[in-house]
Amino acid sequence: MLKILLKKQLYQLNQSFFYDAKKGKARSKASSIGFIAFFVVLMVGVLGTMFTYLSLTLCEPLVSVGLGWLYFALISLVSLMLGIFGSVFNTYSSLYQAKDNDLLLSLPIPVRHLLVSRLLGVYLMGTMYSIIVILPAVIVRLVVAGFSAKALFGSLVLMAAITVIVLVLSCALGLVVAKVSVKIKNKSIVTTVLSLGFLALYYYVYANAYTLLQTVIQNAQTIGEKVKGMAYPLYIFGKVGEGEPLPLAITVLCVGALFVLTYILMERSFLKIATSSAKTARREYREKQTKLKSADSALLSKELSRLLSSPTYMLNGALGTVILFVGGIALLIKGNWVVELFSTELGFGKDFTTVIGTLAVCMLTTMNSLSAASVSLEGKSIWLSQSLPVSAWKVLMAKFNLHMLLTGVPALFCSLCVCIVLRPNLAVCIAIAVLPILFVAFLSAIGLVLNLKMPNLNWTNETSAVKQSFSVLITLFAGWILSFAFAGVYYLLFTSMSALLFLIISSAVVAVLCALCILWIKKRGTEIYKKL
Repeated sequence: MLKILLKKQLYQLNQSFFYDAKKGKARSKASSIGFIAFFVVLMVGVLGTMFTYLSLTLCEPLVSVGLGWLYFALISLVSLMLGIFGSVFNTYSSLYQAKDNDLLLSLPIPVRHLLVSRLLGVYLMGTMYSIIVILPAVIVRLVVAGFSAKALFGSLVLMAAITVIVLVLSCALGLVVAKVSVKIKNKSIVTTVLSLGFLALYYYVYANAYTLLQTVIQNAQTIGEKVKGMAYPLYIFGKVGEGEPLPLAITVLCVGALFVLTYILMERSFLKIATSSAKTARREYREKQTKLKSADSALLSKELSRLLSSPTYMLNGALGTVILFVGGIALLIKGNWVVELFSTELGFGKDFTTVIGTLAVCMLTTMNSLSAASVSLEGKSIWLSQSLPVSAWKVLMAKFNLHMLLTGVPALFCSLCVCIVLRPNLAVCIAIAVLPILFVAFLSAIGLVLNLKMPNLNWTNETSAVKQSFSVLITLFAGWILSFAFAGVYYLLFTSMSALLFLIISSAVVAVLCALCILWIKKRGTEIYKKL
């Protein structure tokens, strides 16, 4: 039975290679081979190359000054972080919230067999991410510093210890996520906030990676002393990579004890958490009046509720809302530098800077794709909206208005920041605010047009409707092309045309395009929607 469960778990880990969730059927052999090859290229070719470069950058400078242990300590830390990040949420979903938990627990299968098979999946997922960091580091170390049996044995023990520690920490953090998630009411908002936090952390580390590497190399001795004094376990861990006998023995014993303790705790808590459900609050019925809403307001609330219930929709469809606010604040902080760059160093002048700043806001608005996926997200339940006692026009305008609300407001904020930094006259300020709003309206309208023409209502996973959508892709490129076209035209005309005149003409062009799209939606789009 354990063998069958292990085989099932291995298949589930690699299910995406053999099963197309978008079409709801098995992939062809050629498609499976292509996906596997792409994954190997991504993991080994891209990530493997990146971490090999990191190892090459750190290895020789640190080994040459007798700090080979610091090299292994730093690389091991990166390996642990990537392994935990790659497997912690898989731990929660595959260990505690697996869809077949209830079915398997109802069968005459020992709970420990089910737990072992789940833990194998978590272990393999964490190992895949951690090994892509530590394996290139070990190879680089053996090549740069010379091969020895002692170093090879220490490196192998280090790799094994890292994979077990990743499993232990993933299980611990997954347990925390599982217990917290039971008590959280709106999980979608929490998931979105956490995802944005990880995204911000990633970009921060990526932007400062070179500086951090140079700091480590230039201050290796100082950092080594601090690590040895303040993080002695990390020092011991680094010594394992060099094959030192005492650190090897200590690490093997400690890691083994951690694994045994983790398994015992998991065995005791697995059944309880896997069968738990969110607490249902008791409420007394109290008669109260419900506020009457108009049809437009009710439909907009429905669209907003749909958005807030889906982290995938929020992250992929409304990320531009956050980016616009962040961009506006960044402009207020770095505004003087931007003005100096365009006006002084590049010599374009204030008018050109004004137009480019406005078009930059328009470009940022393309990061939102709410309307371009809104029809597809109705899926097979689209008949519910079609059966409502309201016109198709009102239903489609609710989707249009949601995009306008969540993109137009931050776009106005960003335009205000441009005005604060550049300080143009009132007429130009109005033009700076109007063009992005019209641009948002055009993107909202063209997104609806394209989604009505190319809907995907047969998805089995909403990610297909949001991320794998031609209407979203074409809307994004349409916004980029229009922004770059305006910038290119003004680059040719800025010596003979004022910023105000160009912004007015651009606004008129976008308004005409937007009006044509809305007219099509009202005449043809509503009929298409009724028949979907």
